[in-house]
Amino acid sequence: MTAPHSPIRLGLIGYGYAGKTFHAPLIRATPGLELAAVASRDAAKVHADLPDIRVHHTPAALIADDRLDVVVIATPNDTHAPLAADALRAGKHVVIDKPMALDLAEARALVALADQSPGQLSVFHNRRWDSDYLAVKQAIDADTIGEAMHFESHIDRYRPAVRDRWRESAGPGAGIWYDLGPHLVDQAQQLFGLPERVHAALATQRAGGLSDDWAHVRLDYGARQVIVHASMLVAGGARRFVVHGTRGSLIKTGADRQEAQLLAGLTPGAAGWGDDPDPLTVIDAHGHEHALPAVAGDQRRYYAALRDAIAGEAPWPVTPIEALAVMAVIDAGFASQREGCALPLPLNDAERAAFATARS
Repeated sequence: MTAPHSPIRLGLIGYGYAGKTFHAPLIRATPGLELAAVASRDAAKVHADLPDIRVHHTPAALIADDRLDVVVIATPNDTHAPLAADALRAGKHVVIDKPMALDLAEARALVALADQSPGQLSVFHNRRWDSDYLAVKQAIDADTIGEAMHFESHIDRYRPAVRDRWRESAGPGAGIWYDLGPHLVDQAQQLFGLPERVHAALATQRAGGLSDDWAHVRLDYGARQVIVHASMLVAGGARRFVVHGTRGSLIKTGADRQEAQLLAGLTPGAAGWGDDPDPLTVIDAHGHEHALPAVAGDQRRYYAALRDAIAGEAPWPVTPIEALAVMAVIDAGFASQREGCALPLPLNDAERAAFATARS
């Protein structure tokens, strides 16, 4: 990775799970970037990990810090769009942890504001740089199984006890469809573009659950069908990807290990970072199997791309229209659950054209 001559200074709002586990380590491990400040009500928690970091006690104070070039928002979901709007009005570049907003209307308003701001807007869809997804994408792009006609993507876990945290509360922005849905949807749309219709089933399966903890969503692409699924009651795990094509199938069982490595304290870029020992299984038209080594994952590539985009040397890693398209599916999923039927994707012609341009 190359770096510009002077470091780009980032301020991180929020030092909970996302900020502490993902953003801070990835930023600090990316050459050319400097994590210069954190906004947190718990300065002691921040200083336990980052003793020399500047801590602001409020998001507003961090946004007003004129020493910062970029504001990274890693707070509860219902605060993403309001804080991003404040930072854009202050002229900062903005990175929002997914989801970018609570609904499509809020997302559209934010994109419109970014269009008028000197700062640029991006959303942290970090799982574009996961080993499991990259292995499947590489095989599909190489026409390994012909045209992919059935695609399943699962993020399944076994967490039967409901935890006392905002992600599992009854509040706005809680639930598995907001939490894991954006990852699943963004990967699908990077592979296949915009679906025609969305048919979602959401449920709360765990005793004492306050928000959805099971999501099974079908994205219709004409004859091609894409299923994205997330659950908290899958003991032993499930296959991460299953893809059936016109000349064979792909199976990726093991998931990317970067989150586990971060939780274990591994520094991004250290020996073994992003390595995936689980190969991709390819089954040809005759039923013969062979293995392809998994591609190493590296979520630092999001922040490296952000650095290069700010320097004017590369496109933005996730554009506002790509994030807006994800929110369109999330929004349609909630509406489909309420109405009990498949619904068309709620994007207008201009948004569809902008999405197509962003992917080209």
